[in-house]
Amino acid sequence: MECPKCKSDMEKVKHGGIEVDRCTNCKGIWFDLLEEEDSKKIEGSESIDIGDEQVGKKYSDMRKIDCPICHTSMIPMVDRKQYHIKYEACTICHGVFFDAGEFKDFKEETVLESFKHMIDTMRGHL
Repeated sequence: MECPKCKSDMEKVKHGGIEVDRCTNCKGIWFDLLEEEDSKKIEGSESIDIGDEQVGKKYSDMRKIDCPICHTSMIPMVDRKQYHIKYEACTICHGVFFDAGEFKDFKEETVLESFKHMIDTMRGHL
């Protein structure tokens, strides 16, 4: 598989029974359908995100990318609980790509972020 951002080779990385693909160069991570949510629940899974956050930020603004699985244009997404986390998703195979450092951040939801999400949810029900 080829990285959708820097076009380098991807390597298989396993943690907690889940296998994901990580770029050998920029260290971005590809998750197949719902693997990011499953991985988020596994203790220590942030260890798969070994990339430099500064490199990840460099690639974060790159938005016109194709899915490495089905080669469809991916769409930019924002995490619904942590609005500062931006990633790309495929509308066909439903895989997602996190730049280096984004999965660690995704996994480490702070109390303040949880509280903001709760308030936003409550506002939506008023």
